[in-house]
Amino acid sequence: MTGLAGKVAIVTGASRGIGRAIALTLASQGASVVVNYAGRADKAQEVVTEIDKMGVKAIAVQADVSKVADIERLFAETMAQFGKVDILVNNAGTIVYKPITEITEADFDKIYAVNVKGTFFACQQAARHMTEGGRIINFSSSTTALMLPTYSAYVATKGAVEQISRVLAKELGAKNIAVNVVSPGPTATELFLDGKTEEQINRLSQMAVFGRLGDAQEIADVVAFLASDAARWITAQNIRVNGGII
Repeated sequence: MTGLAGKVAIVTGASRGIGRAIALTLASQGASVVVNYAGRADKAQEVVTEIDKMGVKAIAVQADVSKVADIERLFAETMAQFGKVDILVNNAGTIVYKPITEITEADFDKIYAVNVKGTFFACQQAARHMTEGGRIINFSSSTTALMLPTYSAYVATKGAVEQISRVLAKELGAKNIAVNVVSPGPTATELFLDGKTEEQINRLSQMAVFGRLGDAQEIADVVAFLASDAARWITAQNIRVNGGII
């Protein structure tokens, strides 16, 4: 498939999990990919190597999206290597599972810095550098509608991402840049499964009408669709990719 041939995509948090699947899927459709990572250079390079085998160009760029200077450098390196940005996928994120009585200021600041600040300022850079007809795909979560205990700080950040995305879609419409949100449900990634008991995993699996967890590739396929010309009339939308849990 070559529907994204000639396009340049930045995928944040692309060294593993859903971000890795997105980077590989966009590359499989012809896009050159900037594989952003925070700390796992080895994992990021593995993704780059896989993309190279497809005959598509990719680079790994270390940048902590909670720092504006790092985001600016991420875009500067992309522009230096490829000369443009067509697609931005703000996949990088973090979570804290605690009841509100136990959330510390440090917890709150960290989760907002990555999930909200990182998304906001990456979108700012995209608005400055992105070509006409570009695509911005931000990540929220289906947990915003589920009212799960211990998720209060996390869903607050994702609600903010949804609102930022709606406004940005209006701001960038004149440049024919589409801005959408993808909201996964429980998805079987290393990060999601870490620390969960078998009982918890089974309970979350049964929340979906298909009786299972989602797969990272199922999320990546929707992102690739939104990045494509087939989604040219879709903007300011929140696509819940969750197997019907809500």
